Amino acid sequence: MNWQSRIAEFLGLRRSIVGLLAMVILVGLGERLAERFLPLYLMALGGGAYAVGLLNGMYNLLGALYSYPGGYASDRLGYKRALFLFNLLAMAGYTIVIVFPGWQAVLVGAILFISWTAISLPATMDLVASVLPKNKRTMGVSLHSLVRRVPMALGPIFGGVLIGKYGETKGIHLAFVAALVLAAVSLVLQQVFIVEQRATPKSEDPVVKKGFALLDGSLRNLLVSDILVRFCEQIPYAFVVVWCVSINGISALQFGVLTAVEMVTAMLVYIPVAYLADRSTKKPYVAATFVFFTFFPLVLLFARTFWTMVAAFVLRGLKEFGEPTRKALIMDLAPEGRKAATFGLYYLVRDVIVSIAAFGGALLWDESAARKIIDMIGVGTPVLSFFASIASPTTNFLVAFGFGAVGTLYFMVWGRDLGRKGDEEVSA
Repeated sequence: MNWQSRIAEFLGLRRSIVGLLAMVILVGLGERLAERFLPLYLMALGGGAYAVGLLNGMYNLLGALYSYPGGYASDRLGYKRALFLFNLLAMAGYTIVIVFPGWQAVLVGAILFISWTAISLPATMDLVASVLPKNKRTMGVSLHSLVRRVPMALGPIFGGVLIGKYGETKGIHLAFVAALVLAAVSLVLQQVFIVEQRATPKSEDPVVKKGFALLDGSLRNLLVSDILVRFCEQIPYAFVVVWCVSINGISALQFGVLTAVEMVTAMLVYIPVAYLADRSTKKPYVAATFVFFTFFPLVLLFARTFWTMVAAFVLRGLKEFGEPTRKALIMDLAPEGRKAATFGLYYLVRDVIVSIAAFGGALLWDESAARKIIDMIGVGTPVLSFFASIASPTTNFLVAFGFGAVGTLYFMVWGRDLGRKGDEEVSA
């Protein structure tokens, strides 16, 4: 076996995996050209902070609602045809934003282009679980996560260049045009490289019949801690770019560089951690992930210059330590033939709940935005009024840190050790 074959075997590369990675790069690059700057785009088109909070809430809520249908479609249609369908939905969303400029159109189009990441993830995990043996699944998920960070790193830089040259409105509009073209190319490549999977119709749907019972005790503990830590991530998520660019005065290109720093950091840890996690206990890697999630908003709060922000985004990149391990465990514990649907169910439960935090981010960020949200929902409770009165970036970041700390401690106490012994029990 030559060295190229050894590397391919070590990384778990197969024809379908190569096709998947090509799709991830092309569609992901188009998506990330504009996605990180959408809060600025919405404000440039006349939407306020409440529109930014609405967009972030949509990302989480729709991502959750799309997860189960995405897994169900993958189980029913096969992952190849499912991915083809999901790509078409994303292209339709980009077309709406291109043809109908306006912040309302961005929110409508987002309903569709949000769908690609959310719907395709269960199908992607299904492909990895189907193509690779169990002792290579963590590596396969890690490789997917690593390659996925390439467009996440490059996209904001190219997007920042477009904004710097053409301005926020025209630059981001051109980014959507590029996203549509890249998705079309991906549509062709995924059909050429990904090997067709024959769909296996089922006479009944155990996911619907059993519901939450499909998530066993260990997955439920992971789910609870995951939800709390994702509250930590999503409360400030949409406002990170506002904090860095609008409040502390760095340029859009510099923010693109910060995102690249985050992604490169994540890419550097994926393969070594996957190799070690397959050969040792996994709980420490997941716990480390939760610790990095928790401390990012606290560190960012005190980052007021570009170089201190670099340090904060390195920390943010390190949060990917145990993410592939967590995803691989879900697929191992899911029943055969229903892995994608069970994965989607996990994300459905998690992200529906976490969407509350995404909507609540604006409630904690700015008092005027919080007042608008209270008026929109028509509920003026003392609790909401209190949050509106203390709303500020500092409040937003500190509340996020508090949720992360609770979630991390919960996992350290009640989380299952995801070591080799546990994997052998699952495999038996």
